[in-house]
Amino acid sequence: MFSHFAFLDLGAPELIIVLAIILLLFGGKKLPELSKSLGESMRELRKGLTGDVNDKKDEAEKKPGKTK
Repeated sequence: MFSHFAFLDLGAPELIIVLAIILLLFGGKKLPELSKSLGESMRELRKGLTGDVNDKKDEAEKKPGKTK
């Protein structure tokens, strides 16, 4: 997962410092909302990159079907 960010050359100490700064800026109550929105953004980006094939499947799953 971190191989994509190899050009940044971030180690554990740097990541801890970045996370501490984020915690100070946004606070503990706001972090779950931020992580949720980041996950949704990544999901939408992935959908856009893969194309419309997966969108049709997702729409079919969301529609309530008739159960017999």
